[in-house]
Amino acid sequence: MCGICGIFNVDGRPVAESSIKKMASTMVHRGPDGEGVFVKGSLGLGHRRLAIIDLDTGAQPMATRDGQLQVVFNGEIYNFLELKKDLQNRGHVFQTKSDTESILHAYREWGLDFVKHLRGMFAIALWDERKKHLVLARDRIGKKPLYYLADGNKLVFGSELKAVLAAPGVPRNLDHAALDCYFSYGYVPSPLSIFKQIRKLPPAHAAICSREGFKSWRYWKLNLEPDTDYGREEDILDQLVQLFDESVKIRMISDVPLGAFLSGGVDSSAVVASMAVQNPGFSVKTSAIGFSDKKFDELEFARKVARLYGTDHTEFIVEPDALDVIEKLVWHFDEPFADSSAIPTFYVSRMARKKVTVALSGDGGDENFAGYASRYSMTAFEDKVRRKIPSFFRKGVVQRIGRFYPRLDNFPRPLRLRSFLQNIGVSADVAYFRDMSFYFRPEDKLELFRREYLRMTEDADPAEFLGGYFREAANADQLSRAQYVDMMTYLPEDILVKVDRMSMANSLEVRAPILDHVFMEYVAGLPASLKLRNSESKYIFKKMNEGRLPPEVLYRKKQGFCVPLSDWMKNGLKQFAEDTLFSGGILNEFCEQEKLQKLWQGHQQGREDNSHQIWALLMLELWHEKFADNRF
Repeated sequence: MCGICGIFNVDGRPVAESSIKKMASTMVHRGPDGEGVFVKGSLGLGHRRLAIIDLDTGAQPMATRDGQLQVVFNGEIYNFLELKKDLQNRGHVFQTKSDTESILHAYREWGLDFVKHLRGMFAIALWDERKKHLVLARDRIGKKPLYYLADGNKLVFGSELKAVLAAPGVPRNLDHAALDCYFSYGYVPSPLSIFKQIRKLPPAHAAICSREGFKSWRYWKLNLEPDTDYGREEDILDQLVQLFDESVKIRMISDVPLGAFLSGGVDSSAVVASMAVQNPGFSVKTSAIGFSDKKFDELEFARKVARLYGTDHTEFIVEPDALDVIEKLVWHFDEPFADSSAIPTFYVSRMARKKVTVALSGDGGDENFAGYASRYSMTAFEDKVRRKIPSFFRKGVVQRIGRFYPRLDNFPRPLRLRSFLQNIGVSADVAYFRDMSFYFRPEDKLELFRREYLRMTEDADPAEFLGGYFREAANADQLSRAQYVDMMTYLPEDILVKVDRMSMANSLEVRAPILDHVFMEYVAGLPASLKLRNSESKYIFKKMNEGRLPPEVLYRKKQGFCVPLSDWMKNGLKQFAEDTLFSGGILNEFCEQEKLQKLWQGHQQGREDNSHQIWALLMLELWHEKFADNRF
């Protein structure tokens, strides 16, 4: 795991080595074990290394023997040994034991299609001296980030936004469309970044930059239409466990200490069980986070799994008084980011790093196996109702009735009658946008924000970010469409961003076996009834693990990895949050102060739970102070 950066001056101007070093220095946390720089004429490549595989000869930038290809790479190629054997049979001669070298030879063998042969997580920048072009590529699911600026004269890229900002002449103009997406989702989705001139290469995309210009393309797409020939359930279980164990096994290749996150939920417990079953006598080093508020604490279930498999287990209780951690969150996320579960993710990463350099996680189980049962069930139910009611009646009478009901977002979803009535009055993708707008819905924005802000964002359409993916999965059933949208949006833009930034803040590599693309492709072809059966989420995945995990772990109510934010905002974080919200910064420009006070007081007086909206505003204010105002 590493940090990469670089500059390619398309107009031929020479790149200064000092510029590359400055960019790389912003990412020491991603690669504390070494720095590498390659500068030649109009090209400069930089690398910060966290040594995982081939500790002796795996340094980057790495070149082919003839010097015609240069690469910097962040991530891991899990099939590099298989690739190496194949390429050696084709006449390629390797100089190292590193997975990085397999990228160079794969490109030489297959050209721009090289990325389709890679199985892993990666962000790659590869220079072809003969063709005078720079190739960028990002893994299929988006585990590893890649920011870039391409203005026709130069290409600047980096694993983190702060690395791009450290290059000379990079502007910091706020992108109001990106900001509007942030207020809806709590993150800025690809290809946008919070700054107008800087973009993010989306997952499963590659790009090429040369004197002819910059162009990108998508090289992979997940197909969620069920395979009609999937066989008996017993056969599916056999195939599923075989693919899952293989995915775990190849992620245990490491030349440094390796462990796992263990939340006590189904997904992380399944990963730990697979690690232990495949390696008898190996004591897995597990790390778990808990809270003093038992409604959010899963430690007892993590302990059950730890005892069952004899893991070397460590725990930590998260408290709301860690203001220094909030400052770290702002710095490491680079953009406004409102998912408060970043706090325990930071702590579990910090704790794990004391014992290991690599940790396996259970990320992706909810999206692959329909783990968000309440939301997915209601989405499917709403669609059935929507199809039975004439359009004119839905959009007129039903939706208007819905406006008279109080908003009950803090209730279990089946009890939110207003949300249900309003959702069936619109199309499935618009309804899903309303449900995924965790922070501010369109009507909330009209209520809270000043007219000046609303004018700046009047052309923005956050709903289209989801709508495009809904249309891509138009032929799938409604549950599969919702899963697909989550896998293309919430998973890479929220969950994986959170895990990458918080683990890398602690120089820890995290690998996610459930997000192996071969495993995902098989699961995607299974019928929806094997993922969500009646009200039981992850049906087939739980069935697969019945021989490995106890029922009280597999079949308990889903808890989720979240923090007691509502209570924290009234107690431990109250003064800090209030001082920040009303500090006279960017929120003073965007928000009607009377309405902001109403939002704050409504939460403090217990009339409403506005903690997530308050946290989103708080993180924006802190981000603006750090990145938009300061020139680090």
